[in-house]
Amino acid sequence: MSLSPDSPLPSHYRSKQEFLASLSPWRRQLANLNWHPTVDMKVQSYALEQSTKQLRNETEQLKKENARLAAINSRLDRFEQEHFSSLNQALSTGDS
Repeated sequence: MSLSPDSPLPSHYRSKQEFLASLSPWRRQLANLNWHPTVDMKVQSYALEQSTKQLRNETEQLKKENARLAAINSRLDRFEQEHFSSLNQALSTGDS
């Protein structure tokens, strides 16, 4: 199931309070008596899955950004080396 973290929970992942609020008063009492804690566990499990997916996506984005910055940094280092080496050569030839 691919839902974004911002999308509403599917009906089978609703919390106990949301489920009970959707029922009529007499059904609410019956459902409250028959509530299974596994539903709450499913809600928590779903929330953990969504946060894990979000963290994985953020990790991938950070890896891509780090690779991009490393490439930029290496180009900058090469430029500095070329610039300073040509500067040193110009100074040494000017002194002779």
